[in-house]
Amino acid sequence: MTDARNRRLAEVAWYYLRLGITAFGGPAAHIAMMHDETVVRRKWLTDQEFLDLLGATNLIPGPNSTEMAIHIGFRRAKWQGLIAGGVCFILPAMLIVLGLAWLYVRFGSLPQVSWLLYGVKPVVIAIILQALWSLARNALKSWFLGLVGASVLVAFLLGVNAVILLLASGLAAMLVANWRRRRGHLPAAMLLPVASAGALASLSTPFSLPLLFLNFLKIGSVLYGSGYVLLAFLRADFVVHLGWLTDRQLLDAVVVGQITPGPLFTTATFIGYLLGGVPGALLATLGIFLPSFLLVAVSNPLVPRMRNSPWVASLLDGVNVASLGLMAAVSVQLGVASLTDPVALLIGLASLVLLTRSKVNSTWLIAGGALVGVLTKAFLRY
Repeated sequence: MTDARNRRLAEVAWYYLRLGITAFGGPAAHIAMMHDETVVRRKWLTDQEFLDLLGATNLIPGPNSTEMAIHIGFRRAKWQGLIAGGVCFILPAMLIVLGLAWLYVRFGSLPQVSWLLYGVKPVVIAIILQALWSLARNALKSWFLGLVGASVLVAFLLGVNAVILLLASGLAAMLVANWRRRRGHLPAAMLLPVASAGALASLSTPFSLPLLFLNFLKIGSVLYGSGYVLLAFLRADFVVHLGWLTDRQLLDAVVVGQITPGPLFTTATFIGYLLGGVPGALLATLGIFLPSFLLVAVSNPLVPRMRNSPWVASLLDGVNVASLGLMAAVSVQLGVASLTDPVALLIGLASLVLLTRSKVNSTWLIAGGALVGVLTKAFLRY
C-alpha cells in the first residue's frame, strides 16, 4: 500500500512539474491540458468528476488552474498529493518569473518572447477546443443547460463580469431543476459571499515585508475572476493606496505573468522581487497562493456530497456549463488576437487534427508550436 501511495505521489509531482514548464495560455488552456492528461490519458478521473472539481473551483476565490491542480493532486494522492500538485505546478513558473525579475531589475527591460508565443497560442486554442468538446458531452444534460452555456459565452464577450455569470448560472440551473421547491428557502451554505477588497494602507506607506505578505494574502483570499481582475486588485493596492509601484512596473509585472508558463498569479513573484528582493518574492508568492491550498483542503471532501443533494448538484451543473461558456469565450478572444495570418491558422488547425485523430500529447504540441513560431518569424525576418 505504501509503495502504491508513493508511486501515485511521484506521478502527481512529476506531471505537475512538467505542466508547470509547458502550460502557456492562461487558466482555460491549463485546465484543458489537465483534462487531456488526467481524464483522457491517465484515467485518474472521469469527465463528470473533472467537471465537478471545476465547478467547485469556480465557487471559491483564487487561481482556477492552480486550484484544479491541488484538487486533482488530492484525489490522486490524498493530502501529500494536495501539496505536491499545487507546489509542483507553481514552482517552475515562480523560478522563471524570479529570473525574469532579476533581469528586469538589472537591465530595466523585458526579454523578447513574441516569436515563441506566435506559435504557442494557436496550439493553446486547439487544446481548449478539444477539451470543450469532450467536457460538453457530460455537462450539457438538458437544453436549458445548453442555453445557459451559450448565454454565458455571449454575455462574457459583451463584458459581463465572470463571477456574476457563474453565480447567476448556478442559481438559475438550481431553481429550474428544483422548480417544485421554488417556494422553499435556499440553504444558507449555498450563498457564497464575495469579500470586499479594501486596501490595507494609505498612499505612500513605507515598505515592509509583513505588509507585502498581508496584501497578497488578502488578494488570494478574495479574488474571483480573470487576470484583468487581478490587475485591478494589484493597482488598487500597490499603485494607488500603498504607492509602492508605478503603473509601468505593474503592467510589466502582469506581462511577465502572461508570457511565462504556469499560473498568472506568479505576477506576485515579480512584484515581490521588485519591492523586496528574493525574500519579497517568496513572501508574495506564499501570500497569494496559500488561501488556495486552504480552500481546496476544506472544499474537496465536500464535492461528492454536493452531487447527492438535488439543490447543490443542480447548482454545480449550472456552474459547470457556465465554466465551459467562459472557456469558449476565452478561446474566441485568443483566436481573434492570435489567428491573424495563414501560418498561425494552419498551426491551430494542424494541432486540432493531431489532438483529435492521433491523440498526441499536448506537451509535444506546445513545444512544436513554439519551434514553428520561432522558425517562421526568423524566416520572415530575413
